Amino acid sequence: MTQEKLRENSITQGVIWKQLLLFFFPILIGTFFQQLYNTVDTVIVGQYVGKEAVAAVGSTSTLLNLLVGFFVGISSGATVIISQFFGAGDRENVSKAVHTSMALALAGGGIIMVVGLLTGRASLTWMGVPAEIIDDAVLYLNIYYAGILTCMIYNVGTGILRAIGDSRMPLYILIACCLVNILLDLLFVVAFHWDVMGVALATVLSQTVSAALILIRLMCTGESYRVEFRKIRFHRSILKNVIRIGLPAGLQSVMYSVSNLLIQASINSFGTDAIAAWAAIGKIDGFIWMVMSAFGISVTTFVGQNFGARKFQRVKRSALICLGMALGATIALSVALVLFKQPLLRFFINDDAVVRLGSNFFRILAPSYFTFVFIEILSGAIRGAGESLQPMLITCFGVCGLRILWILIAVPLHHTMEMVAMNYPVTWVITAIVFIVYYFRMNWLKRCMKRNGFQEAG
Repeated sequence: MTQEKLRENSITQGVIWKQLLLFFFPILIGTFFQQLYNTVDTVIVGQYVGKEAVAAVGSTSTLLNLLVGFFVGISSGATVIISQFFGAGDRENVSKAVHTSMALALAGGGIIMVVGLLTGRASLTWMGVPAEIIDDAVLYLNIYYAGILTCMIYNVGTGILRAIGDSRMPLYILIACCLVNILLDLLFVVAFHWDVMGVALATVLSQTVSAALILIRLMCTGESYRVEFRKIRFHRSILKNVIRIGLPAGLQSVMYSVSNLLIQASINSFGTDAIAAWAAIGKIDGFIWMVMSAFGISVTTFVGQNFGARKFQRVKRSALICLGMALGATIALSVALVLFKQPLLRFFINDDAVVRLGSNFFRILAPSYFTFVFIEILSGAIRGAGESLQPMLITCFGVCGLRILWILIAVPLHHTMEMVAMNYPVTWVITAIVFIVYYFRMNWLKRCMKRNGFQEAG
């Protein structure tokens, strides 16, 4: 896709809701395949190995998200910077930001691999992973960490393409890699009986394919976002802004992961059935999160490009229109989840005790999913304009801080899995209210304009 074509479909002009949907649907479908990519592992392991293997793989997800999410959060600062430069037509700085973000991917991937391999077993032990599944969990974790570099390259490359308005190529690459993952899962687990090791190898190899394809796409273009290996390095001025915007997002991701680690540890205390139910729930409600995430990515890119083009009224309208669409989609999906929760759970694992536990969790979670839409969309809009610290502070104290207090104080007073699950609706509602007040009352857009020396022009 050439820069001229991108500008013809530009998210800085045209009917907002139509342009949002044109950008949103490839992201949504791509996120669907990303979720399918992860879900296939759970389905195949659950059907062909057993609930212990499902619990082993599921027990690693929060720990993986801790390190990976931190560096992906930091690199999101590059996505915002690239979208603003691209919206302003600044080709030179687009190129510098692209190569800085690639340098960040390589450095971050190397650090995660070393830290992960050194701390994997100790971290799982601290989380209270049961003895009967910890060896499989460590095996999965170590194989994943060994191939983490390709995961980082793919995520950063996808962020670059979305920043310049291309949400289709990441979709095509995800579809290809999802198919590779399914084929390798069937080969390694069903045919070779490699169990958890087979699932881990399939995941890493399919991520390697995705990284290779994204690099080919970025290296073969003639546009300002072309990647050249000889140019991959940190540009100090760009890196400073990337860290200014990305570090709060990275720290927010860490706080989420730390709070989720405590939740996972609390779930672990209820035994293997509870862990398996929680793992299955994570795969099912992931389809709701993927919708909210796709809208969040869309609004961040929309705001970033329109902010760079100094179309500030369009910035405001884009955020509100995106908020309305995200709310409608999330409420519809929540209703469907409540109606079909048991068949969905049995799709993953046909164990009566696990299904019963999972159904109890969903009765608590489903009615409150829509409240998180306000957090996702409003924070994405604010971050797209370049203000990242304040959304991070609100989220960390509102969602993560309160979640930690709930697990440490409320759960010991009434030690049930339902009480563990209640932390989500409680913290979502409180944080959503704070974001609504901040977005509409705190003049964040004017501060971003002043920081960049902009005057309101339309």
